[in-house]
Amino acid sequence: MEIYAFVLLAVLAIASALGMILSKNTVNSALLLVLNLLSLAGVYLLLQAQFLAIIQILVYAGAIMVLFLFVIMLLNLDEEKTLFDKIRAKYVVAFLLGVVILGQILYSLGGVTDMLPELSPDMEFAGTVEALGDVLYTDYLFVFEMTAILLTAAVVGAIMIAQYKTKDKGDTE
Repeated sequence: MEIYAFVLLAVLAIASALGMILSKNTVNSALLLVLNLLSLAGVYLLLQAQFLAIIQILVYAGAIMVLFLFVIMLLNLDEEKTLFDKIRAKYVVAFLLGVVILGQILYSLGGVTDMLPELSPDMEFAGTVEALGDVLYTDYLFVFEMTAILLTAAVVGAIMIAQYKTKDKGDTE
């Protein structure tokens, strides 16, 4: 079952990447990039790397893409097209059936030729949140705490600079 999910996510990632590159509409390209990032997060989940999957969704598919879409929407004020004007249901159904058939073919070829690798038992917990937290809070505790202090000092400094400029403008007016 995992191989079917992997093939589906891999084909979805490749198709969305090609669609993103070949699309002439920037909003469609950005939405296809979101789909690509979400499919990569699914691949990370299949590889038992839950932390990377969540970071992929929160940081890239969430925050970064919101900024991209905000800039795109600001720059494309003249062009008002909806996303689903050109997409027809038969193309979506044909694409999904093609993905399923391609997945079955690749799985059959992989089973016949023994191309599917066996995972090591040591890799079962690699990339999980527990393994990452264990390494972060034992081996790299000093570096982690120094980074936290540095970021806190940067935030305090930014607030002090912002308050200084606010007071300075208020006093001169």
